Order: sequence, then C-alpha cells, then structure tokens
Amino acid sequence: MVMPATPKPVVDSVNSLGILPSISQSKSISRNKPSQPPIFLGIWTGVTFLFLYLPIAVLVFLSFNDSNILSLPWQGITGKWYSLAFGDRPLMESLGNSLKVATAATGLATGFGLLAAWGIYRYQFWGRNTLRIAVNLPILLPGVVTGVAMLAYFSSLDLPLSLITVILGHGIFGLPVAMGSILTRLGQFPQSLAEAATDLGAKPGRAFWDVIFPYISSAVASGALLAFTLSFDEVIVTIFLTGRDNTLPLEIWARLRTDITPEIAAAATLVLLGSSVFVLLNQWVASRE
Repeated sequence: MVMPATPKPVVDSVNSLGILPSISQSKSISRNKPSQPPIFLGIWTGVTFLFLYLPIAVLVFLSFNDSNILSLPWQGITGKWYSLAFGDRPLMESLGNSLKVATAATGLATGFGLLAAWGIYRYQFWGRNTLRIAVNLPILLPGVVTGVAMLAYFSSLDLPLSLITVILGHGIFGLPVAMGSILTRLGQFPQSLAEAATDLGAKPGRAFWDVIFPYISSAVASGALLAFTLSFDEVIVTIFLTGRDNTLPLEIWARLRTDITPEIAAAATLVLLGSSVFVLLNQWVASRE
C-alpha cells in the first residue's frame, strides 16, 4: 500500500518548530563529527616508524651486550664498551676533530648564511632568485656529486687535503641550511619597526643590530644548531675532502670494514645521543619564535 505524501505546509510547520533538522543543519552536523582514521593508515604508520627506528634501538641494545661480537644472543648487560670507547685514543682524537670541524663549519655557514639572507631580503637585483637557487644546490645535489666537485676545485687550487678542506666543504653545504631559516624569519619581520628606527635617527647598522637582529636571533641559533648537526654527522663529503685526520663518523666507518665490536656500537650510540640533543635544541629554539 502506498502511503500518502506529507503535505508541504505540514512539513514547513514542523520545521519551523525545530522538530526536524534542516538540510544545512544536517550537513553541519556531519561535518562536525570527528572522523576516525582508517585502521590501515594506523597500521601503516606504525610499520613505518618501526622500520625507521628499530635498527637504532637494536644498535643501542647491543652496545650494552656483554659479548665480544656485535650480535645476538644476549649475554648480559655491561657498560665496559663505553669505558673502552672513552679510553680509545684514536676514537677520542677523531671526536675532537669532529667537534673542531663542526664548530668552525657552523661559524662559516651561519655568518655567510646571514649575509646571503640579508642581501636577498633587503635588495632587489638581477639574478636574485637564481642566486637563491644556486646557494641551495650543495645540499640538493647528491653527496657524491658535491664531494667530487669540491675535491676537483680544491685540487685545482693546489690546496692539500686536511681538516681545513673538510671545514670549507662542510661550511658550503651548511650555508643553505642556515640561510633558509634566517630568510624565512626575515620574511616575517614587520618593516615598520626598521622604518621607525630610521625615523628616530638610527643608522642602518644600528637599526640592524638593535631592531632586526634580536627579532631573527632565534632563527640564527636554529640554523646554526642544524648546520652543526649536519656537519658532525657528515660522511660522504668528508671522504673526498679529508687528509690523514679522521672525523668520528669516518673512524667508525673505517672500523666497520675490519673489526666490528660492541665498542663501535657504543661510539655510534654516543653520536646518536649528541645529534639528538642538538636536534631537540633546534626544535626548542624554533618553538620559541
């Protein structure tokens, strides 16, 4: 039996009383309902994180294993591998070289990155966008290409390979990292503040250091921390530019080819810990902006 349709006046009167929701209200209710993520997406995310971080967890786990070889089964917990790592003179010398290189390269990258960011932000000139792309090329290109290019350039200058060439190479590919964060921060700077300082009689240099630089100082620190982390962990470019003095990543890599012991796992864990500290500091500085 076919039911008779409800007369339109009746429907309108019911809607006017608020008994039936309107079409727009129904759509807004459906839009406001929190959507549950698909189960497959959650599983895939968990598998991805497991794939990324499980090898790191295994490395840290084996660095405490009381076994003379870097493998399972578990023989007991010990901290002797960390004591051996700290007492290993070549390992400590390579650590000192890494700290020297990273500190000097960070100074170069941050200083020239600040100058490049200020020039691109402040002045309009021909090839401005091309310059910005060119500065970013060292970090966009594969590490092998960058390393070979720097090696050929330094060889043409008859510059002997040493920690100096490593510092110059790390400074070059750290420059776009530092410049990027500073340039982004400069783009958010209210120009009226600089104009007000100029109207009050401040010279351009005084206006920069007293008004602009305090505004971008957190971005400068963030870029410097990130450049330090990249320099401290760099391997590929360093292989092409180093001389007789090894950095810590190169020392670990050289030992992995001959003698794999839990001492290497302990040293790698210390590198991981140091890098994590600098990354967390970078995030903390960035969150304060």
